[in-house]
Amino acid sequence: MEHLTGFAPLADRYDGFILDLWGVIHDGVNAFPHAVETLGHLKRADKRTLLLSNVPRPNDAVQSMMRRMGIADTLYTHILTSGEAVRRSFLSPPDLWWMELGTRMFHIGPERDKPVYEGLPLTVVATPDEADFVLNTGPDDHRNPSDMAEFEPVLQACAKHRLKMICGNPDLEVIRGGIRVLCAGALALRYQELGGDVRALGKPDPAIYQPALQQLGLSPDRVLAVGDSLRTDIAGAAGVEIAACWVLDGIHGASLRGPDGRFDTARAEAHAREANLHPVATLPHFAW
Repeated sequence: MEHLTGFAPLADRYDGFILDLWGVIHDGVNAFPHAVETLGHLKRADKRTLLLSNVPRPNDAVQSMMRRMGIADTLYTHILTSGEAVRRSFLSPPDLWWMELGTRMFHIGPERDKPVYEGLPLTVVATPDEADFVLNTGPDDHRNPSDMAEFEPVLQACAKHRLKMICGNPDLEVIRGGIRVLCAGALALRYQELGGDVRALGKPDPAIYQPALQQLGLSPDRVLAVGDSLRTDIAGAAGVEIAACWVLDGIHGASLRGPDGRFDTARAEAHAREANLHPVATLPHFAW
């Protein structure tokens, strides 16, 4: 495992890159200037890039958000989100599990995630007892997004009615504007503990990487994945035999810094070994 200070050496070794968004390109509120600069370098080098995110919103909604952050569409080649994958599965059910969902949907999640199902032949209901299934896109705007206990009653109600759950974001937590908050994956994990039947679309599921590779038009050995989460980004890449670069200043950042505030690369290697993962390199930030 190499410990690099910039991305330039890796850019020379691969033709395409699968890049995480949250924690690598932006923090949910602001773009990282060094990451935007790096995207520009990759574009000028004629490298193919695909932004692969577990965000539970369709591609176009995420692109609009990134434009407001100053991340232009022209800086990357493709984008694929978990929300887009969910929407496509509603439109074209991939298997019997999806076909048998029904049409009455209870949504756990904020209003800003509505684009994932707007315009589809679904009826949104107000309570679990009215629903055929539940769409979980993460903490809503009415509960503390850092406190799992606040979601226990609604998860219990869904479990009581044996609702299938679609998880629109497999992440367990994320840092939004410097604050650590729960994601849909954490709610889904608790729902499984309650006996719930869950389908999650996104990293680290190998299925999300197949359309990503098809869009890049490259063989896996010519592609490098870049992400900040061992559980989703690095493990997901390993599951489809894609090399990965681990950005340390993300979800694991606080646990990887030494007393001097710098990243402890020996500690990072130990964390990766404990997870049985082997990224080819680490970077402090996604910077050139």
